[in-house]
Amino acid sequence: MKITSLNNEKVIFWAKLKMKKYRDVENLFIIEGEHLIKEALKKGVVIELITTDNYEHENIPTYNVTSNIMKRITSLVTPSRIMAVCRYIMPSDIEGNVLLLDRIQDPGNLGTIIRSTVAFNFGTIIASPDTVDYYNDKVVRSSEGMIFNINIIKSDLHDMIMILKKNEYKIIGTDVMGKDKINDFKHNKSAFIIGNEGNGLSDDIKRLCDNFVKIPMNKKCESLNAAVAASIIMYEVYNER
Repeated sequence: MKITSLNNEKVIFWAKLKMKKYRDVENLFIIEGEHLIKEALKKGVVIELITTDNYEHENIPTYNVTSNIMKRITSLVTPSRIMAVCRYIMPSDIEGNVLLLDRIQDPGNLGTIIRSTVAFNFGTIIASPDTVDYYNDKVVRSSEGMIFNINIIKSDLHDMIMILKKNEYKIIGTDVMGKDKINDFKHNKSAFIIGNEGNGLSDDIKRLCDNFVKIPMNKKCESLNAAVAASIIMYEVYNER
């Protein structure tokens, strides 16, 4: 189907999906670029394709649009030639090692963390309600499509930690003053918590931790970026398998 008008109701609808409040109402989000779309198609969450090329998909409605329309709905300086409207990814049961995120705010950090959880075989991310929206376009792009390959649950951390404890998970906080080094820590069912970029773990979450670990590093450096710290922790745990 071809669309040329910026005032077309479809175009207006797609443009609204750049805003979180509309995404949450519709349970839909837009992705851009062939690589992300390839991953979304594998997951089976694509409901519409939007393109300036003569592209068609056998089973998915495809809209051929003008470059001006692409500029209207893109979140990039230079729009991709193909976009897709996707359904929200429904969370599943907790499985494998878990990464909990306490108020992570930077979209790039969250996207990188998502990518690393897949790389290092963590099964689930549990994010606090005030963590940045994981359907934010910067999060999706920086995840390099791995958002379609990880189970993400957004829920109250206190409640989720209680559930994890009942299921025999060890709750491990990350702290530069932690007693254990991450490369000395071993446990089959672990849930590691990464704190806010500026303030670290909140006090109420700290009180729920069974252990605290630190990443050994040069004393000249006081702390690491949240995504870097999370990636190192998951790498060390992965290499213990």
